[in-house]
Amino acid sequence: MDLGTQQRAFAAHLRDPEHVPAPAGVEPRRMAVYRELFFNNLVDLLGGTFPVLSRILGDRGWRALVRDFYAHHHAHTPYFLELPREFMEWLQARGPTQDEPAFAAELAHYEWVELALAISEESSPPSAAAPADPLSAPLAVSPLAWPLAYRWPVHRIGPDHQPAEAPAAPTFLVVYRNGADQVQFLEIGAETARLLDALERGPGQTAREALAEPAAAAGSAGARGAARAVSELLARGVLRVPEPGAMR
Repeated sequence: MDLGTQQRAFAAHLRDPEHVPAPAGVEPRRMAVYRELFFNNLVDLLGGTFPVLSRILGDRGWRALVRDFYAHHHAHTPYFLELPREFMEWLQARGPTQDEPAFAAELAHYEWVELALAISEESSPPSAAAPADPLSAPLAVSPLAWPLAYRWPVHRIGPDHQPAEAPAAPTFLVVYRNGADQVQFLEIGAETARLLDALERGPGQTAREALAEPAAAAGSAGARGAARAVSELLARGVLRVPEPGAMR
């Protein structure tokens, strides 16, 4: 057996030792050390990114899920910090088994977003001064703010709260990295989510243009609510006012 063939046999056994025999010529004790070392490193790495999902599944269920990923997914990256993204995408494509909650894939995405924003190399361009009328200023979504929509209330799910059915209304969140490089989560309403979506598709619009609703007419209750929402998003750094001539 040439070296390349031996290496592939070695790796195949490490990934799925229950179904792939160990290559000949390797002492069983040493093989066991390699099996445990590689697998436990992956369990710990992914457990650090998906702490809520791992606690919900319990040690046995979590290790079974990681083993399934390890055995059947061929990674496309050599970087440890990219493996959680591949795990999350694999789980979305695979779907939950009967032993896993239906919200597992969405919860995994929600937990992965925190890591993705924490290590993102993006930076938010400077914002112009806060406007007197937040509804009339051109706006853009920070590249360090991700508006998200889920079927499940993922930000409330935990070992003590595991809904059996998705609610009728979706959950809207915005996850962002603030000026102190801390990742924050904010639940938002459907109208704010619609505003952020419109601004992502067409940065530089005002809130009135993006919402295009009579309720945003000056002086109305809808306008006052929209102005408060925009002011809060500006203060948090989710939205910014592009400087003249600058656009994301």
